[in-house]
Amino acid sequence: MKYELLAPAGDLEKLKIAILYGADAVFIGGLKFSLRSRASNFTIEDIKEGCKFAHEHNAKVHVTCNIVMHNIDTDGIKEYLMALDDAGVDAVIASSFYILKMVKKYTKMEAHVSTQASISNEEAVKFFEEEGMNRVVLARELSLEEIKKVRENSNIDLEVFIHGGMCVSISGRCMLSNNMTNRDANRGGCAHSCRWCYDLKDINDKTYNPKGDYFAMSSKDLCAIKAIPALMDLGINSFKIEGRMKSLHYIATVVNAYRKIIDEYKLNHKIKDFKIYEDAISKAENRLTSTGFLFGLPTVEEQLYDLNLTVPTKEFVGIVESYDEKEKMLYVEQRNYFTPNSTLEVFTPQNSFTIKIAEIYDLDNNLLDAARHPKQHIKFKCDIKLNPYDMLRLGE
Repeated sequence: MKYELLAPAGDLEKLKIAILYGADAVFIGGLKFSLRSRASNFTIEDIKEGCKFAHEHNAKVHVTCNIVMHNIDTDGIKEYLMALDDAGVDAVIASSFYILKMVKKYTKMEAHVSTQASISNEEAVKFFEEEGMNRVVLARELSLEEIKKVRENSNIDLEVFIHGGMCVSISGRCMLSNNMTNRDANRGGCAHSCRWCYDLKDINDKTYNPKGDYFAMSSKDLCAIKAIPALMDLGINSFKIEGRMKSLHYIATVVNAYRKIIDEYKLNHKIKDFKIYEDAISKAENRLTSTGFLFGLPTVEEQLYDLNLTVPTKEFVGIVESYDEKEKMLYVEQRNYFTPNSTLEVFTPQNSFTIKIAEIYDLDNNLLDAARHPKQHIKFKCDIKLNPYDMLRLGE
């Protein structure tokens, strides 16, 4: 069975990184009808380029059109869907039955029912199956046992979220942002009000905060590493990572970890050590994680109350641009501060290892006392040939 690893991509660079580091497909947002209005969403020309790159690497592109549509949001949807089809898009993800029917009627693209539709039972899945949809993205509030029953009683492709942010409202249908900031969470404007810092006070205005601030309503992010074997055994078709607004380093690290665990279980039908993958993901995560609803109803342990309870990331300092084999010179785009004589961890789609660097130069051959300017183009000697899009972290 083919298991699809579906990754987020907020721009073209992230799309390429996701695919190079192991994604079978990416989901992106266009300039219209998407729930991430603050992401670097794709123009039609960007989408064409992204589809070309994806298809050259045997990957697919899904485009989200999953806003809750008001009357003013309906204009131009048919033309937009046809433009996506012409650009080479493989599937559209939507919660609006109107959009889904338009996809099937006017395009060759697949129609995927978004998690915003809150599909949490087999009868709802059967309905969309009978209506000719190609895939259902199940609600994130389902346990493995519930997913098992849905899978046993349906023939349509099923997609399950395995990693990323968990909304405190049912399937992301939250109104906090609307009421507190006048930004519509279901039309692309979520202000993430549940993650703000809140004070807990009594009627006399006495504050009961612990050390640090309260996250009064936020849940820990989802990490389904330990559930992957069970989901594969159930026959889930697609495993979805959330995070179109996350960094290149986050996408590469998380995608690569899930790619490897899926491949290991498919090859050996067992996982030797889950901790290897959990440790890999921890190098990019900056929020605590849990297994969400997968192993049963969440408890207090799945909630994130204290702002101080965050996990530090391993510092991402650069991304490889090119390598001069004759000069043994590595050209890098800097992403975070580092200095000469550092030990760096090289992270590639295949493996990771450390290198020791000496002097650092800018492109005019000026010796630098530090790489301190974001996205500065620098170079340094390296005996090992590295490839474009290999990543560099601060080593131990």
